[in-house]
Amino acid sequence: MRTFDKGKREHGDDLIPCPFTTDTKQALFKASDMDINEELLHHPENDPAYLGLKVNQGVAAQPMVNPNLRRVARRTYTVDEFVEGILRSDITCLSQAVTLVESNRPDHQAIAQQIIERCLPYAGKSMRIGITGVPGAGKSTSIDTFGMHLVKQGRRLAVLAIDPSSERSGGSILGDKTRMEQLSREKNAFIRPSPSAGSLGGVARKTRETIVLCEAAGFDTIFVETVGVGQSETAVHSMVDFFLLIQLAGTGDELQGIKRGIMEMADAIVINKADGDNIDKANLAATHFRNALHLFPPTESGWRPKVLTYSGFYGLGIKEIWDMVDEYRHFATDSGYFEEKRQRQTKWWMYESINEALKNSFYQSEAIRSLRPEVESDILSDRLSSFVGAQRLLDAYFKSLK
Repeated sequence: MRTFDKGKREHGDDLIPCPFTTDTKQALFKASDMDINEELLHHPENDPAYLGLKVNQGVAAQPMVNPNLRRVARRTYTVDEFVEGILRSDITCLSQAVTLVESNRPDHQAIAQQIIERCLPYAGKSMRIGITGVPGAGKSTSIDTFGMHLVKQGRRLAVLAIDPSSERSGGSILGDKTRMEQLSREKNAFIRPSPSAGSLGGVARKTRETIVLCEAAGFDTIFVETVGVGQSETAVHSMVDFFLLIQLAGTGDELQGIKRGIMEMADAIVINKADGDNIDKANLAATHFRNALHLFPPTESGWRPKVLTYSGFYGLGIKEIWDMVDEYRHFATDSGYFEEKRQRQTKWWMYESINEALKNSFYQSEAIRSLRPEVESDILSDRLSSFVGAQRLLDAYFKSLK
């Protein structure tokens, strides 16, 4: 066998240059302790055999944000400027005012209440429509189709889309607007996604005040899209004039319809995705829901809820739905129920505001903050029942008010 000769190694019949000299090989591997020279192993360019090799230095990591970018501070409006901007339909002023309404900061809340009070005389002239349905029923897509139908008629539409908040992080994706591709490009449409923030039934706590601001800005139709259907999904009914329930074919028969308490509050039920091979199933579902509605007691207004089918994706049956909504408005207005319902809603929201204020006052009390850990510990260790613990906290709260 042929041996290596001064930097040459055997490769077939030819001798080619060896990449490492004998000294280098000895430096890489020592027979005594097999110590590996990491620098030579991973960086052969440092070897004398590669003196002609030039290694360029890498560039420094570029910043994520342009260092030359100058942040422009958002202009702070006064209450008078907010009100004037809202009344002239300035979307920027309206959006910032809604942000103040949704904020939990006390200073923002004080400004928001002043704005709402100033806008109240200009509110109340819109048709408020609540839209709810099972997840996946096509609520956002339907709103896009409904909205385009109304905008083409010359109406101005505001959509308040309630997005579910995470129970873990408290955040929301606020992605409903992405499904309203056509409507989001219309100048006579205002779409505002808002997090539910843990509110009952997915209706944001400040949606009521936002409706007032949108009406003052000149929007004559208000859509309130909720998170989904459930036994507690009834708060939306207390802030709208017409309650529209979107259903799908195959969600149950008459008995299933009866069990869903939300149907008792619906002014109309519409079956979505009535297109293609699903038309017969949608018509069958409409028949089931009509049979279920016959078993419900008469409504306070005297209006008999209707069941229609449509296709939000293809825009089929949209005109019939809004003819029905207009028919309901004329019916409720002529009977006096329209105004009576709004007055009841106003009173209901007054008491809801009182409940919310009392709740915040209770949990922000210094006496409750200091006593809560001790009471919770006693309850978890079974030294105290939940009812006794609640009464102990309430007694401490009432004592702190004296």
